[in-house]
Amino acid sequence: MSSLDMEDVKRRMEGAVSNLSAEFSGLRAGRASVAMLDSVSVDAYGSKMPLNQLSNISVPEARLLSVSVWDASVVGSVEKAIRESDLGLNPQVEGAIIRVPVPELSEDRRKDMVKVAGKYSESARISVRNVRRDAIETIRKDEKAGLISEDERHTYEADIQKVTDEFVANIDTMLEKKEIDITNI
Repeated sequence: MSSLDMEDVKRRMEGAVSNLSAEFSGLRAGRASVAMLDSVSVDAYGSKMPLNQLSNISVPEARLLSVSVWDASVVGSVEKAIRESDLGLNPQVEGAIIRVPVPELSEDRRKDMVKVAGKYSESARISVRNVRRDAIETIRKDEKAGLISEDERHTYEADIQKVTDEFVANIDTMLEKKEIDITNI
């Protein structure tokens, strides 16, 4: 009996896909969305903190985000983090509220966003392949230890590859949808 847990392998691969989904939600397609700022980390209180732990983010209009910072002493840090993010946003401070207009995406900016989406999806593919590699190493150790036969190892490896292919195909589909979302005006 192998020590490999296929459910654990699938759960870890699913983690890579859900992480990709979260990263994609931060890539804007032209409309304002609270999720756009999920990837923004702010230097506050001596560490990097997610923006949503320092403020309330809302969408008062289709092309405007409103960031209501809870502690006035970190407003400058929040503004800097938003400005320096790779989202191409230009925040405007009004007291403890930061207004973030979401400009229409230019053709160049759309191309840049598609490239970023591609990088995110490649990272997810690499994560899935790393899980596959770990699982195959476990199977090979089990074979060396005499827990499974060579035929069983081949069967397990085929199962692992099948699951890997499914997750990579899912990632590719997600990327196609995001590219369409970004490039459609």
